[in-house]
This record gives sequence, C-alpha cells and structure tokens, in this order.
Amino acid sequence: MAKDGDASPPKGSKDQATERLNQVSSHISPSTEKPQKIKANSQAAAFRLPADYSDVLGQIATLRAIAAKPDPNHRGYVRQKQAGKLWVRERIEQLLDPSTFQEIGSVSGTVTWEKTAPMREKPVSFVPSNNVQGAGMLRGRKVLLTADDFSIRSGHADGATAGKTVYVEKLALALRLPVIKLVDGSSGGGSVTTIRKEGWSYLPHVSPFIPMVQQLNMGIPNLGAVVGPAIGLGAARVVSCHFSVMAADIGSLFNAGPKVVEGATFEEGLDFQDLGGPMVHCTNGTIDNLAANEAECYEQLRRVLSYLPNCGSEAPPVVPSSDSEEREDIGLRTIIPRRQARMYNPRTIIQSVVDKDSWFEIGALWGRTAIGGLARLGGRPIGVISLDCEVNGGALDAAGSQKLTRLLKLCDVMNLPILQFIDVPGYAIGTVAERTATMRWGVELAKAYFSTTVPVFNLVTRRAFGVAGGVMLYCRDPVMQVAWPSGQWGSLPLDGGIEVGHRHELREAEKEGKKDERYKELEEEYLRLMNPVRTANAFGVEEIIDPKDSRRVCCAWASHVYEVLMRERLLDRANGKIRPSFA
Repeated sequence: MAKDGDASPPKGSKDQATERLNQVSSHISPSTEKPQKIKANSQAAAFRLPADYSDVLGQIATLRAIAAKPDPNHRGYVRQKQAGKLWVRERIEQLLDPSTFQEIGSVSGTVTWEKTAPMREKPVSFVPSNNVQGAGMLRGRKVLLTADDFSIRSGHADGATAGKTVYVEKLALALRLPVIKLVDGSSGGGSVTTIRKEGWSYLPHVSPFIPMVQQLNMGIPNLGAVVGPAIGLGAARVVSCHFSVMAADIGSLFNAGPKVVEGATFEEGLDFQDLGGPMVHCTNGTIDNLAANEAECYEQLRRVLSYLPNCGSEAPPVVPSSDSEEREDIGLRTIIPRRQARMYNPRTIIQSVVDKDSWFEIGALWGRTAIGGLARLGGRPIGVISLDCEVNGGALDAAGSQKLTRLLKLCDVMNLPILQFIDVPGYAIGTVAERTATMRWGVELAKAYFSTTVPVFNLVTRRAFGVAGGVMLYCRDPVMQVAWPSGQWGSLPLDGGIEVGHRHELREAEKEGKKDERYKELEEEYLRLMNPVRTANAFGVEEIIDPKDSRRVCCAWASHVYEVLMRERLLDRANGKIRPSFA
C-alpha cells in the first residue's frame, strides 16, 4: 500500500499533460522551423484573401467615392444644372449642419463587376440609387432625410433600390425622429420601363404610406420641399407632409407630366409651370408655402421644425426669449377703427402680441380669409389663428375653413397650444360661397375644433357672429378668453340683420318716406345696447382688458399651459386617453 505523498499520476496521464503543454508552447513561442516558401504564381497565392477584409472595404470605398462625386459629362447631371437645380448631395450639404450626414444604403444601386481572380472581383461601373437617404443634424437636432436624385432616371422606381424608402419611413417610427423629404421626381414612383426590365407588369402599391400615416398621427414631424418636378408618388409624398414648401424658380407638382396629360386629355403645349407650378399649387392649398428658391425652402424647413417636438409624446421645444412677457403696446388701443366699416391689418396685432420675430405664417397664399401659423409666447411654441378682415370682410369661406382645419390638426398632434384672435363676421355668404361648399367645409372645421383637445385661448378683438363665431369661441369648456373694448358680437352683424329683423317696420316707414330715418334710429339703439360693457355686466364675456396688456395676459396663459397642463396632456397621450389624428 502506498503512503500518503508517495502517490504518482499514472503514466498515461503524465504523457497527456506533457503533450498538452507542448501544444500550448507551440502557439505562444516563435517557431524555429523555417516557413515553407510559396511561389508567387502558385494556385494558393491566388486564393489567399486579406485577413483584414481590406478588399471588401476597398470595394465599399470605391463605390462611395463614385456616388459622392458627380459625373460632369452625364446627361442627367448636365440637365440638372441647366435647370438651375442643385445636385442631390449639394442639397444635403446646404440643408444639414456641416459634416453631420450619415448615409443609409450608401452603396445601394446597380454595379457592374469584373472578375480579377478566383474569388475576387472589382467594381468597374456604379449607378447609385436615385434616392439618397440617411440621418443628420438640423440646427443641432437629429433628423432623417430622404432626397431624390433627379439626374438618375428622374427619380423613377427603376433607378432606385426597392425597400430603401420604406425602410427610412419605418426607421422614423422606431427612432421617433423627424423626416425631411426633398422631392425632385417621382420619389420611386413607377415607369413603364420597369415592365421591360423585370419582364412582367406589377400591381401598383404604395408601401411607404402605411408608416407615413402612423408618423403623421403620432406627431413625428414630416416636412417636405418641392425642389423640382414632383410627379405622381413623389407629389403625393410631399403633399401628405405636415408642412410643405415649393421653390418658386424650379418647383412644380402634378399627377402626371405634360406628355401623359396630352395623351389622356388632349391638352397640348403645357409646360411644368402651366400644369402645376407654384402659382397653381401654392394658391390652392396643395402646397402650404412658397419660397423664392432652394435656399429659402431649406430655411423654412429649419424654421418650422424649431417649433415642433420630435414626437407627439414630447412637449414642443421651449427656447430662451429676450422679449419681456410684460411688454406693453399702446398702439393696440387704436388699431381697431371706431368706424365699423373700416378694416385693419390683423397681422400687426399678431406680431405685437407674440415674441418678436417668432411669427411664421403657413399658407399665406391660399384660404386668405383665414390666417394661420406658428409663433412663441415667452419662448413657448404656439399655434396662431386669426381671420383677415381685409379679405372678404373676414367672412370665413371654404378654403379658409380647410386651412384652419389642417392647422388645428397639426397643433393637436404636436401639442401646440392655440392662440386665437377673434374677428369673424360669420361664414361667407352668396352664390360663390354656396358653389364652393362653404357650409360643408365650415362644418368640417367645426368637427376639427370639437374633436381636437389642445388648449385654446381666445382674444376677441372685434366681431364674433353666427355659427362661425360660436364654433371658434366655444370649442373648449370652460372657455379661456378675454375681449377688447372694441368687441362686437351677436347672432348676425347689424348690416343686414336690421333689415331682416325689422322688415315689416321698415316697409311701413318706407311708405311714409321715412325708411332711412327709422333705420338710423334702430342702428343707433342697437349700437348702444351692443356696448361690450353691457355684455360683461351680464357675465356674457368673462373679462374686457386694455389692449396694451394683451401680451402679458397671453404669456401668462401659455406659461400655465406649459408648466401644468402639458404634463397632464403628455400623460394622457401615453395612456391612450387622447389620440390626436392628423391623417
């Protein structure tokens, strides 16, 4: 029997340990054996690939270099420049903060490869996808960007890579990031050459629209610019944005181009401007705003984004303001004429009350009876609504109702409180009003007022009459409002109202030749009874303020909304209690 301490491992076990030690040593010790030489022209050398994948990285670098540099001799590029347009990558450089663009799908496109050796090849030509997409910074905020390269197949689907555009739309949903869309072409829309290329004709589909609608309703900003001819799907993509702008010198938009129109409707000789230029679509509401050129388009995109959150689950971004919230404007006391038939410029009131240089109007060239836009009160973003008494007397028509409906929905999904300057004589009347479906669109506006939930504050500057006045004033309960001493209100304006209410009496007076005298007596009586102080005596209006104090009052309201009500609103959205809808 062996004693303790005298035990030794079996021989086999010792040999195994020695062998394992030798194996480890061979890995960590320099080999003393001379490496076997391989002839340069041997088959093994031909199959040897770099351990660092430098060959693949080199191919990627080559393709990126081709994509980043335009071919000055390419007919598409030449056409782009002759039209006075920037090339797609020049646009990205001009729009985004310098050196912040990170491309997604940088080597997507059509490549011609040349075999150089077994298992090796190199790209000899590359046609990049005509949709350049990625992420970058816009005045310090991260955004996603999609931009058309019209120089390649005019933005048609047969010049793109399937799924690329849809991916960015889905990415915006996943990351809760704003999307900027620079449209110059069909944005991946169809072309008949696709049939020839694929060998079969496909059923049309619009895959990007599903995530796009989700973005719109979630309050993920979608901002689009028309910087060339926007055709078909490209036109639809920019029009569906929360905000759109068109470059006056190069922009146009249409369902189909002049040649297709000529074949379908026999309208000959149309050019892009005649068919769908800025004077067509910036005045009918298809596109929100007009810009002089590309540079101004990009500035408007930056400006609009500065008022909006990244997503409706967030509050709009508050910025420091050097404009005192206690600032008074004595000039507001006299801006409303004492003579009721006279008009004034309502934009003067807006610019006086909101932060200096913060007023940004949306849709100034269409629906001109209404005024809408974005501004700030004490650095807090708000939506602004007014009527324009200098257009149709301020009577709200069909187009004005459509514009305000769109703005209400925008503010609701973006959590923007709304400040309203009320001077509305009612809905427009007459044959033109009836033929343009004023009541239909007026009711749609009423639905928007009563289905949205964003806080509203009313500043009644003068008139508030009829259904239109009632809808605008009492869309929230309890109402938050003050009035100026120039206020006038009722079921109907006196002009016409006296004629209707005292028809018989005036006819009898006319028989005696005293109609004008009696009308004047009735008018004077009604004007006396319509003294706004009498309304305040009956608590028909909550408070009448000195116009010079308007900014202070409105800023106090905005401060309370952002400090108290905004938190509750965001919580309600997170819990699904309120579900704003833009689309």
